[in-house]
Amino acid sequence: MSLMIEGGRRLSGDLTVQGAKNSVLPILAACILSGDVCVLRRCPHLEDVDTSIDILRHLGCAVRWNGPDLEVDSSTLTRWDIPDRLMRRMRSSVVFLGAILARCGQAELSYPGGCAIGARPIDLHLSALRTLGACIREEGGSLDCTAPCLTGAEIVLSIPSVGATENAMLAAIGAKGVTTISNAAREPEIVDLQTFLRKLGASVHGAGTSTVVVEGAEQPLHSCCHRILGDRIAAATYLAAAAATGGDVFLRDIDYRHLSTVTGVLRQAGCTLSCQEDGIRLVSDGRLRAVSPIRTAPYPGFPTDAQAVVMSALLRSSGTTVFVENIFESRYHHVPELVRMGADIRLEGRVAVVCGVDRLQAARVRAMDLRGGAALVIAGLQAHGVTTVEHLHHIRRGYSDLPGDLALLGAHIHTENTEGGASDDPTPQTQTQPPETAGQLCVSL
Repeated sequence: MSLMIEGGRRLSGDLTVQGAKNSVLPILAACILSGDVCVLRRCPHLEDVDTSIDILRHLGCAVRWNGPDLEVDSSTLTRWDIPDRLMRRMRSSVVFLGAILARCGQAELSYPGGCAIGARPIDLHLSALRTLGACIREEGGSLDCTAPCLTGAEIVLSIPSVGATENAMLAAIGAKGVTTISNAAREPEIVDLQTFLRKLGASVHGAGTSTVVVEGAEQPLHSCCHRILGDRIAAATYLAAAAATGGDVFLRDIDYRHLSTVTGVLRQAGCTLSCQEDGIRLVSDGRLRAVSPIRTAPYPGFPTDAQAVVMSALLRSSGTTVFVENIFESRYHHVPELVRMGADIRLEGRVAVVCGVDRLQAARVRAMDLRGGAALVIAGLQAHGVTTVEHLHHIRRGYSDLPGDLALLGAHIHTENTEGGASDDPTPQTQTQPPETAGQLCVSL
């Protein structure tokens, strides 16, 4: 599937931001711990969510959509393994490891897949789980894990890894005693996971700081209903698109405090932003200025996931902006595609130097990863002519309906299938895998 974008349209209007991809994925894994029914409200319909659903169903859970809500019944969980074909579909699949170990005492899976944006080893995940007492054997790309009795411990992460923090939190729920996670990631999505775990009946404290404390669950956890946090990266994408097109948009259901570094950059570029309790309004005249060097960093620093979309917004700015990618060493796959559209960008290792140009020209470009694909869409909104963005599946991994949302704001955009026929429905269909032979029965906490 491809996206066809007619450039030169100013975005305006109101938009409700989807639930956060980076919040819902670990929470879906955490549903395993409940042993009961969990209802997730405002669950975004993404390809990565579909993959998580397929994993849960493979494990024996019953999962069904009820409008925008997702219901997960983990009382029927019967397996502890995840096949390679599911692990390869997304990077975040590794977060199931901690939850399965906590629930079942063992797990079998392979190394995860996901976007090719650089080395993202899971060593920190495995080290944290070993600290809790898990025995993990790595062989031929597979992980064979046993943990008959996890024990609370002090885990010190060498870097504040989001995924390792989440895996440690989930595994620690099934450990005896207290676990302290030092140098923990501080992202809002970690706080949302803590909120969900507390609703299940777990004792977790400190999320949002560099120290998270988890008390092992002495009593069985229970069902809960939880509303997923607003997606700050999706919000950053729409703000960047509005800034680039001289737009006037109001984004609802997003906490502006989670976007302070992004909104700060857009203000410096010349946009007017109004932050309210229920959302953010951005007004732009489309004549953006270059900004001070943008350096990606762990939260509360500038998010690496927003680097590509903000870069795209500044392609026609006056002056030169320097981007320094400190999180992933290969997160500039979108740059050659932007250059095809007339952008002036020089790459030097982890540094990208963006010199503003007067005009972008439509072209056929290819999304190489999720956020880079969104950046190409923003470039297409600014370009003269009709831009084609190929490999739409990358974008669908993190946006429930990017073309539909942009169309609501006034963009001329539609999907086209691989045979060249137009399609007005960009919504992905949930993939359902047939049940496989069940393994040994897993027990509740």
